[in-house]
Amino acid sequence: MNHGLIAAMAEAGETADSLAGQIGVDPKTAQRWVNPGRVPRPRHRSRVAALLRRDVGDLWPDVLKRREPAWFRVWTDTEREAVALRWFELAWVPGLFQTEAYARATLTMTNLGPDEINELVSVRIQRQEILHRSRPPLVVAVLDEAVLQRRVGRDGALMREQCEHLAACAELPGVQLHIVPRDTPMYLGMNGPFILAEMPDGARMAHLDDQVRAHITEDATEISTLEHCWARIVGEALPWAQSLDLVRKAAASWT
Repeated sequence: MNHGLIAAMAEAGETADSLAGQIGVDPKTAQRWVNPGRVPRPRHRSRVAALLRRDVGDLWPDVLKRREPAWFRVWTDTEREAVALRWFELAWVPGLFQTEAYARATLTMTNLGPDEINELVSVRIQRQEILHRSRPPLVVAVLDEAVLQRRVGRDGALMREQCEHLAACAELPGVQLHIVPRDTPMYLGMNGPFILAEMPDGARMAHLDDQVRAHITEDATEISTLEHCWARIVGEALPWAQSLDLVRKAAASWT
């Protein structure tokens, strides 16, 4: 339990319900903030700290120790709290399904130093813990088949391991995996990858990548556009069983 937060709430005469009412979140969301590792979104953290008359670092010390880039923390917090994630990838295995070797290979292509790469690999693997919680979020992932066919690493061993791991992830209770076949004509997914997150209070957020950093949005118009794209992309994908069979065949093809 987050005893520092609990003590600060008691001293200020606040409860999870009272904080939720003042901040404008679902009471269940506020109740989870006292659990280990549960950190509110940045704007909520600041508001809670102000209401309790404490520093954010006093209430959530781990915030100061986090190793992912500051601009990405909003999304890792979102991922941790989400009840559902819908993820489309055109060129890469989604981060939640990557092996350590695959993650390291993708990050090595950047201009980061070895220590930075080690940190980011560690963060990426740690994010995958949400898949193994007692009540994991529903993660629906759609991948273009090119993801399975493009070699990463110097030989096929890395991709064989990655495809086998992807197949194992596809069989987790909270995961649905779908593949868009390589012979699919031009489709909306070719505009690029994105992730849609549904939060416990019904709010929706989206994550879009570019060559510099992620664009994270709660804009209703942008979310609506991505919802439309998602529906069209899913319509091009194979059912779960056929997709899993394709992933397993891809694993066997890498020697």
